[in-house]
Amino acid sequence: MTAFHDVVIVGGGGAGLRAAIAIAEADPKLSVAIVSKVYPMRSHTVSAEGGAAAVIADDDTLDEHAIDTVSGSDWLSDQDAVEAFIEEAPTELLRLEHWGCPWSRQSNGHIAVRAFGGMRKKRTWFAADKTGFHLLHTLFQTALSYSDIVRYDEWFVTTILVDQGRVRGVVAIELATGRIETIVAGAVIMCTGGCGRVFPFTTNANIKTGDGMALAYRAGAGLKDMEFVQYHPTGLPFTGILITEAARAEGGWLLNKDGYRYLQDYDLGTPTPEPQLRSMELGPRDRLSQAFVHEQEKGRTIDTPSGPIVHLDLRHLGVNVIDAKLPFVRELCASYQNIDPVHELIPVRPVVHYMMGGIHTDIQGATDLAGLYAAGEVACVSINGANRLGSNSLPELLVFGARAGQAAADYVRQLRPGASSAAVEAQGRDEQHRLEGELARHQGEGGSGRERIAGIRTEMQDAMEAGAGIFRDEKTLSRAVDKLRALRERYAGAAIDDHSRTFNTELVATLELSCMLDVAECIVGSALRREESRGAHQRTDFPARDDERYLAHSLVHREPDGEPRFSYLPVTITRWPPGERIYGR
Repeated sequence: MTAFHDVVIVGGGGAGLRAAIAIAEADPKLSVAIVSKVYPMRSHTVSAEGGAAAVIADDDTLDEHAIDTVSGSDWLSDQDAVEAFIEEAPTELLRLEHWGCPWSRQSNGHIAVRAFGGMRKKRTWFAADKTGFHLLHTLFQTALSYSDIVRYDEWFVTTILVDQGRVRGVVAIELATGRIETIVAGAVIMCTGGCGRVFPFTTNANIKTGDGMALAYRAGAGLKDMEFVQYHPTGLPFTGILITEAARAEGGWLLNKDGYRYLQDYDLGTPTPEPQLRSMELGPRDRLSQAFVHEQEKGRTIDTPSGPIVHLDLRHLGVNVIDAKLPFVRELCASYQNIDPVHELIPVRPVVHYMMGGIHTDIQGATDLAGLYAAGEVACVSINGANRLGSNSLPELLVFGARAGQAAADYVRQLRPGASSAAVEAQGRDEQHRLEGELARHQGEGGSGRERIAGIRTEMQDAMEAGAGIFRDEKTLSRAVDKLRALRERYAGAAIDDHSRTFNTELVATLELSCMLDVAECIVGSALRREESRGAHQRTDFPARDDERYLAHSLVHREPDGEPRFSYLPVTITRWPPGERIYGR
């Protein structure tokens, strides 16, 4: 079957919903489709806890937000994108206020802001510690008011259709029925989020498998800065569930096995000892995660069945502060660790959290493939460079979701694509035949002794952690490259046992694993070629930042034979030349 829409948005989270609303506002005559493998309110935006950064306080300025973002990125962010972002972020957050987002308030009724890591001023808006939940609810209910936005809930996109050098739609499978449909469109916007599940221990939900990155890569678009993988310093040790940075913003302490606030022993970029003691837990995420590894090497962490940990101490905050500002943290600790942070220490360890890299886009969300756009964590515009500052991600998906939606609307209005071409229809049929083949993988052969998807996935995740973790070197990365190549070959012969069409989760896992293997190869390949340490990319064999050679974005394209091709792009510098990373002034 074939459906037709002016714009197809892949992903129903914050970026996708904001893009859809922008298109509907730009031109109500345009047909917009949101294709999401989960119901939109189950998108991963809902799990964001701490808040959204934007200048609103009288003692804050746009320039200070920009400088913090550029410095936090270790000077790998594009400064024109940063300036657009910090200028438009307050408008986007106020727009959410008007749409019904319940921002927390000060006693005088003004919007409350809290401190966040790497930010020199309090500028993070929050809704207790359930900010993403309320933000996504607000966007979803707003999108429901536009009748021209059509939703394909629980549909999995398997390929992007390209004809004569421009995108013409997607093919997707309906999970409830197994029905495969070609969806023709004038433009496609990828808003599928990140790929944390290529690692074994992550705050990311199971849906974060890099589908959008891999689909764009296969269609011919470039992936940018894929080597930069952010570890969050405070995840629960068994589940990887995030304990928000807001817990430290409200005054939480990180303690080693001796009960010592160990971060005072590390250079986090704070200028003097006294501010360091006040705000050291709010250093940037990359440096806090690296400090944990150093504590582990010194024997100062605590061994547990789930790996080494340190403790996050909130006890001194008291029950009133915790219940008013961190109620979800208390709930998570009770549900998943059986502890009460009002009275007990929280075990935490670094955990993969966010991808700074993604689909290469310009400041409007356009990729290097005509008709393809991207926004949110799946994209790399880039405002995050080598390290994202906490609370920049939610306003990023709003600002660039809106920009991508507007740009896609302008594109299709100028293009006015007609019905699908014979080439597009042929691609759709080819993809349907491929999916039918995936569904019938080794059917009737029993599968005895054959490869299993779960086993390959586990080996991939372990290889990524061992080879491209918080610290890397040529030896570990080269081993990861070789391992991933072998896993790709084994994947081709893997078997599945479920050949049904109704909610075939094994088929979905198979398709997701193929995407994860593509993304993982891009991560380790890019990391192997960047012979320096910058932000979240720390090479023990090249410990210094090298602006002369690597003040540049890495870019990877897929060759016709499936192999990655690597190159570099210059970083856009407008006002702030590279310097030392300093926080807290």
